[in-house]
Amino acid sequence: MQLVVQNDKSPRNGAAVVKRGQWTARRSRVRGVIAVLALAAVASGCAQPGAVGGAGRSGAGGGSEAADPSADASRQPLKAPPAAATADPQAKKLQSAREAHAARVAAARRWRLDRVPLVAPPAPAEKVKITTRDGFEVDGHEELGLPPVFTTVPTKQRVVFLTIDDGAEKDPTFLRMMNDLQLPYTAFLSDYLIKDDYRYFRRMQREGVALNNHTLHHRYLPALSYRGQQQEICGMQEVVEEQYGRRPLLFRPPYGNYDRNTLRAAKSCGIEYVPLWNEEVFVDHWEYREWDRKIRPGDIVLSHFRGREDWKGTMPDMIRRFLDKVTAEGYAVARLEDYL
Repeated sequence: MQLVVQNDKSPRNGAAVVKRGQWTARRSRVRGVIAVLALAAVASGCAQPGAVGGAGRSGAGGGSEAADPSADASRQPLKAPPAAATADPQAKKLQSAREAHAARVAAARRWRLDRVPLVAPPAPAEKVKITTRDGFEVDGHEELGLPPVFTTVPTKQRVVFLTIDDGAEKDPTFLRMMNDLQLPYTAFLSDYLIKDDYRYFRRMQREGVALNNHTLHHRYLPALSYRGQQQEICGMQEVVEEQYGRRPLLFRPPYGNYDRNTLRAAKSCGIEYVPLWNEEVFVDHWEYREWDRKIRPGDIVLSHFRGREDWKGTMPDMIRRFLDKVTAEGYAVARLEDYL
């Protein structure tokens, strides 16, 4: 102020300058007060629960309107908009289904499948009683309450069950493929083939695969005594329990061969089911039990843990052949244990 007066030669003009200076000072003080009040209002507004991402407060006690969406984003709390909390559950379910289908399409493309695998329907809540297939009984089967021997699960659903035997091939690519495709299957293991790498099958188990009994040494059981068969079956029960934490309920005799002593021994070891198979899939062909060479609802399909040393291809090649056929014929792959 004084500098302005001293630089003006005219007292009259100096007085005018003083008045303007006083007005300017008062206006500056008012602006300062307004700025302080504005900052306080912003701070107070940000502290209120309702001031989220431009959504104003309304109702009792809330006098302010929605904030300007163009306001400084750094002053907006980083919270999800209220609409997200009240999203339509049906819309969310539909979106989830779309994402799951997109994932299946992408996985089918990665593994070079002809078609996207079908999704299995939920297993029936009420299980159908499993009985021994006609012609597969042994003497005293019913009287002794021996485990049922079957090749197909009674169901009208267009599903099949993939089962894989022994454990010789331990292909990490196979595990990635099955996990990526979310394809259920059941393993029947023999200790002499898996004991060099129990961890491989532990990884399989973590993905929800049931590990079941295929004897210790994969011997032709009818050639053994009752005691010898019991040692083969019960011994494998103990291996699976020790390595994987549970005793299997399913047992598959090597080569599909059994006699009365086999089933008696299996029962004594805690076995409840003896699933065989109706079809077998290899890398380069299928084999059938039925004369018409057709897949039926509920059929059990057999394959093996084998690779190029035994086949003209890999386990992923086998899975590709299996899926391309069952999908083309309108079948989904379900988990065997869910139907027993």
